[in-house]
Amino acid sequence: MSVELLVTARLLASASSKRARQSDLKRAISTAYYALFDQIARDAANLLVGAGPDGDYGIWRQTYRALDHGNAKNACTLLKNLGFPEPLCHCGEAFILLQAARHKADYDPYHRVSRADALDAIELAEAAIKNLVTSNRRDRKAFAVQLLLKRR
Repeated sequence: MSVELLVTARLLASASSKRARQSDLKRAISTAYYALFDQIARDAANLLVGAGPDGDYGIWRQTYRALDHGNAKNACTLLKNLGFPEPLCHCGEAFILLQAARHKADYDPYHRVSRADALDAIELAEAAIKNLVTSNRRDRKAFAVQLLLKRR
């Protein structure tokens, strides 16, 4: 679904050949964030529960839904200090940046964004997703645990 969300974000960012509407541009930024959020949640559920016909959908869905925006952001701030590989650190940094951009786009009615802002957010989400999916399975599983489970 993350690929579909990125396609939707691009359509929104380029909805008008002239001056784009703020609602389209802001929605594009929000959709780019949710593309990354979905990919992280989906990858975590697939790695921790398993995907495909043998997986338990109820447990998979619970794991997918366990990704919490605030906890994940906080966990992403620790990735470098915990020694995560650079691609996953970049993914975490993108998560933090995109979440902040989404908050401004979704919750600040006076915040203005440009088409370039929206396209930059989409490219950032695409790069972060690529960094995630091309990382090795062991590191992705550790990333999933870091983002889903509270440290004690």
